[in-house]
Amino acid sequence: MLHHFSCRKAAKFIDSAAPLAAGTIVRCGFAHLKNTKNRDIFIPINRNLKGKGGHMANIITGCRILCSILLLFVPAFSPLFYILYLVAGFTDMIDGTIARKTNTANEFGAVLDTLADIAFVVVCMIKLFPVLIIPTWLCIWIGVIAIIKVFNIISEYIVQKKFAAKHTFMNKVTGVVLFILPLTLSIVDLKYSGGFVCTIAILAAVQEGHLIRTENHKLKRS
Repeated sequence: MLHHFSCRKAAKFIDSAAPLAAGTIVRCGFAHLKNTKNRDIFIPINRNLKGKGGHMANIITGCRILCSILLLFVPAFSPLFYILYLVAGFTDMIDGTIARKTNTANEFGAVLDTLADIAFVVVCMIKLFPVLIIPTWLCIWIGVIAIIKVFNIISEYIVQKKFAAKHTFMNKVTGVVLFILPLTLSIVDLKYSGGFVCTIAILAAVQEGHLIRTENHKLKRS
């Protein structure tokens, strides 16, 4: 199959955005692999996607970190606060989609996305907690969720040597309702909206912990 392509013609396929398996040999812009029958196969590696969107997803994620930093210097609930808040939320919705569409999803992007999410949440807590009247029971509930999340992250790193949140359906739902919460403070009492969000968040954290422990158990057995 390889002889049908010249090195010059194949050059445009070199440096794929998609990660290759360890030990994969790249020859003349093609990944040299073995199929199930142990026969040689050569797959062209496309570099065009990487050139067009290789860093776009990470740049968008970086914008969320920048917006989070700027939020620290803006009065809570001011027009500029809401603009930065909405922009940060928008970047969270599109960075993963862009990474998948451009075939550039990788471990660095996943870690950066997790760090951006943590920075955004922490900054919002710093800005909103001082100006809100939060019931003691709700503070304790939030603390319990934070402890579970930290335990999940540490558990995954100990076994799998990586920091990355699980993008489960429940975690995505938690992110959506948590993002909407500050926008509803003027019309819904915090003890109701906060309780609703915490209920979803703790279910998501427990589910995430279960998935991590299941994966870790499988890795230890293998």
